[in-house]
Amino acid sequence: MSMTNIHSKTPLMVMSAPNGARLQKADHAGLPISPTELAEEAKNLLEAGVSVLHLHVRDADNQHSLDADLYRAALSAIKQAVGDKLVLQVTTEAVGMYDRHQQMALVNDLKPEAVSLALRELCPDDSCLSEASAFFSNLRSFDCWPQYILYSPEDVIRFDTYRKDGVFGDDTPSALFVLGRYSSSLTGDPGELDAFLQACPSTDFPWSVCCFGKTEHQAALRAVQNFGHVRLGFENNRWLPSGELAPTNAMLITETIKSISAALPEDAMRPLANADWVRAHFAAS
Repeated sequence: MSMTNIHSKTPLMVMSAPNGARLQKADHAGLPISPTELAEEAKNLLEAGVSVLHLHVRDADNQHSLDADLYRAALSAIKQAVGDKLVLQVTTEAVGMYDRHQQMALVNDLKPEAVSLALRELCPDDSCLSEASAFFSNLRSFDCWPQYILYSPEDVIRFDTYRKDGVFGDDTPSALFVLGRYSSSLTGDPGELDAFLQACPSTDFPWSVCCFGKTEHQAALRAVQNFGHVRLGFENNRWLPSGELAPTNAMLITETIKSISAALPEDAMRPLANADWVRAHFAAS
């Protein structure tokens, strides 16, 4: 999936992160939290063109949780609503509450179809490399597709070094570049993407971008122009390209896709990927 040789009509994977670990209903009344709300949201996101749902679950106090049974309840409700028409990606985000062993234990217990893994959390330094590599490589044993979360160009350099050394047990592991997570305003600079790409000039692995704040649609456009993929949703941004508050995640995604298409040359918009395409191109085999 080189950004220099990928065909311009390779489908665009649109992921959605509809809730995140920290937001509450006070932040947005339409935030989906319960399994029932997530199932309803999944139907709307599917209609909006989403192929991958990035999932967070909450405990009884609406706090972030990595409880496998809470995930099972949410996954079951979503699958009842949309079947296999969405790839369901669970998060292992620590949020300062969980350590890497608890994160790995969740994945090994749940055995999800897809999972997001922050490289700096699961393998904070080379002293953890052997254990992390064994975990990463074992994901294939239960057909789990990992996406590695990278927060900085330095993360990208380390990721690519590990990739070339076989740490992931996969020559082309998938990555997500996160823009703006550590900015003082929690607003990403779309131009940051250039630094991520320059950190690994021969980007021959599939990558996506998410961006915090109102610049999300600009970062998404930049990703599409560079033949990457996108992750959109309330976890990172709740504002439409017009500057208005998005009433729903589905509306946010619909309007962002429209804005990207309008900004590109005629007929340059890539077709949207469906879940079957994602499984065929990214999922573990």
